Amino acid sequence: MSSAKAAFKAIQPSLERALLVLDHAVSGYVQPRRARGKLILQPYVGWGTPESVELTGRVLLPRTLAPARKGDPRWRNVRNSVRRLLSREVGGVRVTGTLGGSTASAVSDSDGYFTLVFAPESPLAGGWHEASLAIEGRPGSTRARVQVVAEARFGIISDLDDTVIQSDVTSLPRMLYTSLTGNARTRLPFPGVGALYRALTRDGERRNPIFYVSSSPWNFFDLLWQFLEYRRIPLGPLFLRNWGVDLLKGHGGYKHGVIERLFARFPHLNFVLVGDSGEKDPEIYAEVVRAHPGRVLAVYIRDVTGAERDQGVLSLREEVRRAGVDLVLAADSLKAASHAMALGLITPGELRSVLTSVARTYET
Repeated sequence: MSSAKAAFKAIQPSLERALLVLDHAVSGYVQPRRARGKLILQPYVGWGTPESVELTGRVLLPRTLAPARKGDPRWRNVRNSVRRLLSREVGGVRVTGTLGGSTASAVSDSDGYFTLVFAPESPLAGGWHEASLAIEGRPGSTRARVQVVAEARFGIISDLDDTVIQSDVTSLPRMLYTSLTGNARTRLPFPGVGALYRALTRDGERRNPIFYVSSSPWNFFDLLWQFLEYRRIPLGPLFLRNWGVDLLKGHGGYKHGVIERLFARFPHLNFVLVGDSGEKDPEIYAEVVRAHPGRVLAVYIRDVTGAERDQGVLSLREEVRRAGVDLVLAADSLKAASHAMALGLITPGELRSVLTSVARTYET
């Protein structure tokens, strides 16, 4: 780990707390004035079983963000990043939603977050559904996507930064430059990742669900969702961080907690875990393998670090292998796809699609 990265890791909690204080200051100014503005709902992605679905969202005052374009100047992307971070959230607002004939309501907290829990009248079919949300006493409604898991062969839990989207987390200057100056159209995925994830999520008539877990704050949900759509990477619920609550858990504790929730919600579903070597994904996934014997089909770790870190990951690989699970450390998506085909998780034709995608990237 570079000295710059080590220094950043040391001061990161202080920086996040400073942003949190500033965010609360802005919120304290906004709350008394909320009646003057038009409130908007920012729904995230619902998830659950045919009998129970959870949907989180946020109540905000409008912000001006022009649609992302490839030709946007970097200064505009930086401005949009700052506007996302300084969101104007609104608490004390009742939100009502309907899904599958059932209704749920909740009141937004001081950070604007609300969570609706639906119990449909009849079990929902597996796949994508749409919920309708509205603010009590205000006209109009907002649509939200919901992923229901039923009859899937397995699920996928994936990190985002430096696993799907190139973020350069191992270099502080490049990480800040990439994160602040890019947008949903200019940020780049790793070669072949879209083809690999499309292969893993497809299974005939049934769809294997995918879940994304990231340390990014919820403020960047729209950017990440648009990135996935634009790059044709399979969509799924995003679990991001609420800097007001999840900050105290740290990245590892937060991510492990999300994974435990998913394993508990879908007790009959096995999972493929995908991450990178830049942070603590190998350690977290190894702990999950130990805690849930037989439920992890494979662990795929994208190699974004040097030899010293790789040696530690390879040591974990031996430990995980003793539990009957392969941990694959790979520089690109092709090696993971080859292993997935050998396990029967994807077909030979889908492997060829990943190979074509990776080759096309290196040709350009």
